[in-house]
Amino acid sequence: AMSKSAVKISSDLLSNPLCEQDPAFLEMVTAFDTAMKRMDSFNQEKVSAGEPDPPSLSGGTSVISPRACRFSSVFPSLNVAVKRREQTLQDYRRLQAKVEKYEEKERTGPVLAKLHQ
Repeated sequence: AMSKSAVKISSDLLSNPLCEQDPAFLEMVTAFDTAMKRMDSFNQEKVSAGEPDPPSLSGGTSVISPRACRFSSVFPSLNVAVKRREQTLQDYRRLQAKVEKYEEKERTGPVLAKLHQ
């Protein structure tokens, strides 16, 4: 759907009257339109070949596509970013559990101070 939208945008730009006035702009928009049509045809080929969709964000366990894992040796920063994300997620869950524990306790001075902290 995104590539179809990009093709529509490029077609709309190409039919814009500004393209008729400026040849340089017309050349850029034509190149953009060609690129978007190529991208759309490439995406259509992938869909017809039965490529699996990337995992959705609603799963909650992993955002990284399995295809991205192949490049972890090529791009070490990707591996570092994934580890940092997992560590941050663990820290968040630990702190969220603490907050929930303090919210369940009676609201006394020390508990409120720790909850605020």
